[in-house]
Amino acid sequence: MADRRASIYRGGVARLQNEPVVHSVTSAASSTTDDQEQRVKRYLVMMGIRVLCFGLVFVTTGWLRWAAVAGAVLIPYFAVIVANAVRPREAGSIQPVTPPDDRTPRLGQ
Repeated sequence: MADRRASIYRGGVARLQNEPVVHSVTSAASSTTDDQEQRVKRYLVMMGIRVLCFGLVFVTTGWLRWAAVAGAVLIPYFAVIVANAVRPREAGSIQPVTPPDDRTPRLGQ
């Protein structure tokens, strides 16, 4: 039955003769949810590096151990700064779209 319907339907949609096809175009900025997700990912990556630094403190010696201690102590400060750095909101704009003339041949014309 579905195959029969697919063969009958040719993709045409009935519209009024004078009704133009208009496509919406926008230059809106990314959503705040997307921005927050990126900041959370950056924060979690930095905290993962901090956990790695804690592990290196117990398995290394010398200057590498002190570098790991410094990383474990300083990374949270930078992670919070990066996580709270919100991009400035840019106003989006909606551009008007003028549809082209419909030059589709019609029956009876």
